[in-house]
Amino acid sequence: MAEADPEFPIQVEGVVNRFGEHVIHDGLDLTVRRGEILGVVGGSGTGKSVLMRSIIGLQIPEAGSITVLGRSITSAQDDADIDIRSRWGVLFQGGALFSTLTVGENVEVPLKEFYPDIADELRHEIARYKVMLSGLPDEAVAKYPSELSGGMRKRAGLARALALDPELLFLDEPTAGLDPIGAAAFDRLTKELQDTLGLTVFLITHDLDTLYEICDRVAVLADGKVIAIGTIPELLATDHPWIQEYFNGPRGRAARDSQERAGAGSGPTGDSQQGMET
Repeated sequence: MAEADPEFPIQVEGVVNRFGEHVIHDGLDLTVRRGEILGVVGGSGTGKSVLMRSIIGLQIPEAGSITVLGRSITSAQDDADIDIRSRWGVLFQGGALFSTLTVGENVEVPLKEFYPDIADELRHEIARYKVMLSGLPDEAVAKYPSELSGGMRKRAGLARALALDPELLFLDEPTAGLDPIGAAAFDRLTKELQDTLGLTVFLITHDLDTLYEICDRVAVLADGKVIAIGTIPELLATDHPWIQEYFNGPRGRAARDSQERAGAGSGPTGDSQQGMET
């Protein structure tokens, strides 16, 4: 494997994932740049979530190598060897909150795990701050997940993902199930957090508006690999049938038209100085 580069906090080379005879990834390569929001798209069954789980050490690939923040994930013998877990945060699809804990208590879970000696009062204050940072009102700290709307549960999950001040943020379908207004608000929050905290964001999504609005680059999964990665204009210049159908279909055109009406000519979807990787 190539030597770890601090400018590329996630490096995936030749990864193979399979379940029985079903091959999900077959020699998949992916490099994520520091400070970018990378959108990850692909058809059903292309293994987007499996890839994320492999990167964070929850799914061990059959072959290949994964380096995160300079540490090998694939050569780790057990969870104890992955001592950089505190440097990333994960928002799983649906939020994955503990139903018997309040929002504040959910946010405190990783704090208790990684910093058990923190005084209770300080831990409570950190949790309260993260909840407010995620855009929830102060009173949400004492509420249980069942008392929250879908959008508020997403934000509560985000607050927990931010609990340890991570360098990397993994988001799995963060706007799924949200109405357009709620999805747009979550997109804006994600971008604000990236800018404010200097996050590198790995974002799995089917939401074309999200891709156009906040993603610096988009990686496309198909045929067991990342078949293309680049800005949306760069992807549109390729002739791969799935890419063309995805971005030039009715929803893709609607998202593009909406972005153009908003006057976004120099944002994440603008021309890149570096060529697209395939």
